[in-house]
This record gives sequence, C-alpha cells and structure tokens, in this order.
Amino acid sequence: MTHSSSDASRSGTLRIGGDLAVHRLGFGAMRITGPGIWGPPADHDEAIRTLKHLPDLGVNFIDTADSYGPDVSEWLIKEALHPYPKDLMIATKAGLTRSGPDIWKPVGRPEYLLQQVHKSLRNLGVEQIDLWQLHRIDPRVPANEQFDAVRSFIDQGLIRHAGLSEVSVEDIKAASKFFDVATVQNRYNLVDRSSEDVLNYCTAQNIGFIPWFPLAAGDLARPGSILDTVAGKYGAHPSQIALAWVLKRSPVMLPIPGTSKVAHLEQNVATADITLSEEDFAVLDAEGRKALQAAS
Repeated sequence: MTHSSSDASRSGTLRIGGDLAVHRLGFGAMRITGPGIWGPPADHDEAIRTLKHLPDLGVNFIDTADSYGPDVSEWLIKEALHPYPKDLMIATKAGLTRSGPDIWKPVGRPEYLLQQVHKSLRNLGVEQIDLWQLHRIDPRVPANEQFDAVRSFIDQGLIRHAGLSEVSVEDIKAASKFFDVATVQNRYNLVDRSSEDVLNYCTAQNIGFIPWFPLAAGDLARPGSILDTVAGKYGAHPSQIALAWVLKRSPVMLPIPGTSKVAHLEQNVATADITLSEEDFAVLDAEGRKALQAAS
C-alpha cells in the first residue's frame, strides 16, 4: 500500500446535517497541542506541515475544540489553512474549561457558551461554524437551558449544525426537541463498546457518529494476536485494521484519528484503501467483545 496515493475520499462520504458532505475519514486536531493537551506543540512547524497536508490527502473534515490548548488548536488550523479550501469543514466544541494540563471541567452556562462560540469564530477566522458541538452537558446547569442556548446559536446564524459529545440515547432525544442533532461524538473503538446503543440509534436516525480514540485496540494489538494476524493479511499496521473495522461498523461512522506528524497522518489515511472482508470484520468484532468482557 503506497501512502503517497492514499486518499480519504476512498473511505466514502457522509452528509452532516443532511447537507455538508465530508469524507468519512476525518482528522482530530487535539494532538497538535502540547503535553496534557496544554500549550503549543513540541514541534510547531511539523504540526503546521501536518495540517497543510490534509487537503492533499483528501481529508476535508477537521474536528477541534476551544479547550484544546486552550485555543492553540484553533489558532494553528487558521495559521495553516486559512483561507480554507471550499470543501473543508471545520467542527469545533465548547463546554469544557481548562485550568492546567489534563484538567477538564464542564461549564454549560448559556452566556459562557455564547462567549466561546464568538471566540471560536475569531480563532478560526470564519463567519459561521459548520458544526459546533456541546463538549459535555454540564450537570450543574439544567440540560434544557444548554440545549436552548444551542438552538439560539443556530437561529442567530453563528453555527450551521450542532452536535453533542459523550451522551446517552436519552440525551440525544432530549436535545432533539430543541435542535436537529447532526452528530454525536462518543468514545468508541474495537475494545470500548460502551456506546453501542448510541451508535445503533445514530445509525437508525442517520446522525453522524464521531468516535474518539478510534485506534485503541489494547492487548489485541500485541504481536501474534488476531488483529496482528489480520493486519499481516492486508499488509497493514494493526492500528490501520482497528480503524478499518470502525469505518466498516456503520455508514454514519466518521472517525477522526489525530496526530501532529505527517508520516503518521499518511499512515492513518492509507486506511481508506483497506476494505475488510465480512469474515475478518466478524472475527475482530467477536475478539473485541471478548476483550471488553475480560476487562469488565
């Protein structure tokens, strides 16, 4: 598999909110910041090169958040790619505050969220955010007040589509009374299937599902494992097979593997060239469930 000719368009297309078409292999811009998702990246120039390379590889969906850095991820995206290619869709989030490395605290007060939407518009240099996601539902603020605020951002034209992150099916149904939920971003991978019911609901409702931490495979990636064996069969890395499995799992799946290095980006995008057989998909599925049961 040659990396140079890889193209994310081979992963298929998903229409977010029914109208914004993106290739199903996106890019998560969390890792272009410093350790603990805090401050600038260790290698600024390499992070910029990685971002600039996205359009070359057919990646036209970038997922970021105001809290990555904080602000650093959004600044770098603007520095590398503004003015943006016409078909590039940038999604961001708000609702988690930062007071230091690896510290994340939900704040969902409507006036705070509005302030952050305006800040992301400035950081990214756009007049409207294509997809804005509530990073967490703040348990200390009535959920309906947060959903009502999101509705107002759409009404004001500040954001085009809205999504949710780390939610249950009940949360999605509750939010849907206020706005059309375009995407849901929950942790999901071969060995973390706690959001299976949410994924099934999103698939049925045609809501984009953005799995974060999509490459995780835990012990399944060790040499001699089934994942390792399947990877050998396709001439691929185990992480590529874990990602290919996620892509095949549902047509609404939009994985966003992230990195701050060009070589790793090319390796991730090369996954679009891999189509798992039904048999290999089923074997990995069963193995992932077994690993899940063993862990619980």
